Amino acid sequence: MKIGILQCDDVRPELLPAYGNYPVMFETLFSKVDADFEYQTWRVLDGKLPESTELCDGWLITGSRHAAYESHDWMLPLFDFIRTLHQQDKKLIGICFGHQAVAEALGGTVVNSDKGWGLGVAENQVVQKKSWMQPGTETFALLVSHQDQVVEPGNGGVTLIESDFCPHFMVQYNENMLTIQGHPEFSCSLARDLMELRRESVEKDVVDEAIASLLQPVDDIICARWMVHFFKGL
Repeated sequence: MKIGILQCDDVRPELLPAYGNYPVMFETLFSKVDADFEYQTWRVLDGKLPESTELCDGWLITGSRHAAYESHDWMLPLFDFIRTLHQQDKKLIGICFGHQAVAEALGGTVVNSDKGWGLGVAENQVVQKKSWMQPGTETFALLVSHQDQVVEPGNGGVTLIESDFCPHFMVQYNENMLTIQGHPEFSCSLARDLMELRRESVEKDVVDEAIASLLQPVDDIICARWMVHFFKGL
């Protein structure tokens, strides 16, 4: 199965030598569950989009420092591509910014949340279960790094996982699109290093609490299995 990675940002230059860029992180994540995928990356942030939705079997939108409600030259073509994938029932998974971009493209609402930064390990509850969500769990913990939130999913979106802090943490659209606010591709060490770089712009107690949360287990492998099952229609 071939996965097209729609890259919407670069990892910060200070972190690239240790962790690689977004496509590498996702390839590493899927290798942990023996996904046996092939990959091709398009640098959407540079205005590069696939010429056809038929080039890959499934698509993945990465995170980004940009907000889905901002105006950038590459965003409207991306939103058009999302809508085309949706109309054609093509498989798509959106991560963080990708989660928000799908909501915006399909008529939902994304805002800069008055709840502030979501950092560290976010604990959530599973409120709807799907057949591809195996192994099953009642709770779901994942690394997060966001200020923006989906406050209204796009048309047809069903919330599967939520928390008081983030009411729409995981959303499914029909049988072909899945979006996740968290970062299953992040490691705890990357999250820690990223938060240290943000100390000048984020409140000290927020960063300290988030770093302390990294001692908690995360469900990145469960999430990776779910994503593989979703792509394969299991």
